[in-house]
Amino acid sequence: MTVRPATAEDAAAITAVYAHHVLHTLATFDLVPPTVEQRLAWLAEHPGGRHRALVAERDGMVVGFAASGPFRPRPAYDATVETSVYLAPDAVGQGLGRELYTALFEVLAGEGVHRALAVIAQPNPASEALHRAFGFTRVGTFGEVGHKFGRWVDVAWFQKEM
Repeated sequence: MTVRPATAEDAAAITAVYAHHVLHTLATFDLVPPTVEQRLAWLAEHPGGRHRALVAERDGMVVGFAASGPFRPRPAYDATVETSVYLAPDAVGQGLGRELYTALFEVLAGEGVHRALAVIAQPNPASEALHRAFGFTRVGTFGEVGHKFGRWVDVAWFQKEM
């Protein structure tokens, strides 16, 4: 497996991985999968520096991605990023999320990031374990702030000192 920066050529594969989570999991609160064109625009917002996207590639196929993006648009938040990782269904449980996050945090180390945040829909013990393994701590929970699959969903907020 190889972890590398995402490129425009990866947009369709990233879209497919993400679409699975939109349609079948609580990992994202999007309700409609994005188009490839929307993912291309998203990739353009992750050019490098503090805001980047990486892909995991196995046997020439993208099987997951990790990203760091802005927490909020106001400039005082610039040194804080929100991170996420998404895997194709057949790539879960093989350590790929760990490899993606390892690579992401290595490249962010020199970018002046002060805090990394993660928002995890509840329950998601696997995602919580992954984030805790990277030094994230739970700082709070917002109750029933998302509505997906016919039910209200809590989200837990995690932060990591960089």
